[in-house]
Amino acid sequence: MTFQAGWSGLLAVLTVQEAATSTLDDLGDGLGLTGIAETIQRVISYEIFELSGTGINLVLILTVGFLVVATWAISTFLQRAVERAFRSRGVEDMGTTAITKRLLHYAIMAIGLGIALETIGISLSALFAAGAIFAVGIGFAMQNIAQNFVSGLILLVERAIKPGDIVEVEGRVVRVLKMGIRTTIGRTRDEEEIIIPNASLVQSTVKNYTLEDTFFRIRAGVGVSYESDMRAVRDSLTRAANSVQGRMTDRDPVILLSDFGDSTVDWQVSLWTQDAWTSPRLVSELREAIWWALKEDGIEIAFPQIDVHFDPHVEEAVTQLPRAG
Repeated sequence: MTFQAGWSGLLAVLTVQEAATSTLDDLGDGLGLTGIAETIQRVISYEIFELSGTGINLVLILTVGFLVVATWAISTFLQRAVERAFRSRGVEDMGTTAITKRLLHYAIMAIGLGIALETIGISLSALFAAGAIFAVGIGFAMQNIAQNFVSGLILLVERAIKPGDIVEVEGRVVRVLKMGIRTTIGRTRDEEEIIIPNASLVQSTVKNYTLEDTFFRIRAGVGVSYESDMRAVRDSLTRAANSVQGRMTDRDPVILLSDFGDSTVDWQVSLWTQDAWTSPRLVSELREAIWWALKEDGIEIAFPQIDVHFDPHVEEAVTQLPRAG
């Protein structure tokens, strides 16, 4: 009895489920939902036109539109990331940031549009082949521009040179004012603004006096006669170096006997400073201090001299020559 009751209950449940399913199907047919779904499917899959053997329908158009919008969103996100990265690295040149963002935007949009064109059946290989010769010509014409542009990107990434640094380029000391994507602007000690191609900063040897620290050593040389007391010379030079204002007091001056010249004994005096920009003025003060220190101590600053000696008979003949007038 129990088994028969359970089986009867299961049959009743299945009968109710089939009845409900049949009722829902009848209701859907009555409302026309199946027909609407088929109509929508026919509309979105309807081939509007054919392009390069690919049928263009509404689904494909919506897909291409989504790719363009997604590419634009990715470009916006990366541009903001680049701006934050430049700001964190201390790049305050708005022109450089704007140019970099614009170039990044063009590159990303070109990639996104390329994918979209491939999606609708336009082969980019044909376009690339057609523009290859033109691109080669443009490449030769813009070789220097491209070289400076890549160098600018390297400088921005490495940060070996940044605005405010004091560098020596091609024998001239300049203070970096602005760094662009193609050129760098610097100001010389003569208050002249010069435009330096970024390739010159990357490909040549550049002295950066403020890369790791601002310590800078200046030197001045002097020659004394061989008759001078060299111990007194050293004392005089040490006193002169210690009297210079603006030197680093925590580092002692270095006094070196650098060479035995033809007419002089050559000495070199060097001391440390933290301002490479005003080093010519400090060198002048050091030389002036050396001059007065040696003068006060009665030490002769030697200069090249030539002594001419005559043989006795030549000297006697010269004295016997009649004097003019």
